[in-house]
Parts: sequence; C-alpha cells; structure tokens
Amino acid sequence: MENIPPKVQNQLAMLQQMQQQLQTVVSQKAQYEMTIREARRAVEDLGDIPEDAAVFMNVGSVMMQKSREQVLASLNERVETLELRIKSLEKQEKALQGRFEQLSTQIRGALEGKQQPPGAA
Repeated sequence: MENIPPKVQNQLAMLQQMQQQLQTVVSQKAQYEMTIREARRAVEDLGDIPEDAAVFMNVGSVMMQKSREQVLASLNERVETLELRIKSLEKQEKALQGRFEQLSTQIRGALEGKQQPPGAA
C-alpha cells in the first residue's frame, strides 16, 4: 500500500465502506423478505380457520386475543409496510452498486496508470 498514491488509498477506503453498506442493505432486505413470507403464511393459515375462532396476537411481550379481521388487517398492513421498505432498499442497493462499480473502475484505472479525463466521475 505504500506505493499507492494517497488519493487511491482514500478511494479504496471509500470502496470498502460502500461494500459494507451494500452488505447491510442486502441483509436488511433479506430479513424483511423473510418477515413478509412469515406474515403471508400467517394470513393463509388464518384463512383456514372459522371466523369465530379465538385468535391471539403478540403485542410486545404479551399475547392478546383479537378478532380474526383485526389480525388479518394487522398482518396485511405489515406486509405493505415491509414491501415499501424493500422497494426503498432496492433503490438504495442499485445506487450503491452503481457508485461502487464507478469507483472500482476509477481505482482500477489509477492503479493501471491510466488517468481518466477530467469530468469523468
């Protein structure tokens, strides 16, 4: 690393930081997708039970009896919210990937001794 110019060292550090951010975004997205699958499965299971059956729902650390409709509404709302978060994370992931690829290209060019023309950022 000692023969690498300081500017390129700084870019490498930025590249590592972007890579960590990308991993965090991908991990969050996977967690949300798993939660959506669980909620959809619960909705399916609720569809199989009679409307007057006792249904319990976690509220914090307490289980409370709720109507089937209340639980379905809560689950569907949760799915919608998580789907919006996933879309946001997908946009963030795409932007980070683009910047990551751009910075990688710049670093590769600098390490190969090729100077990019001014304004090509």
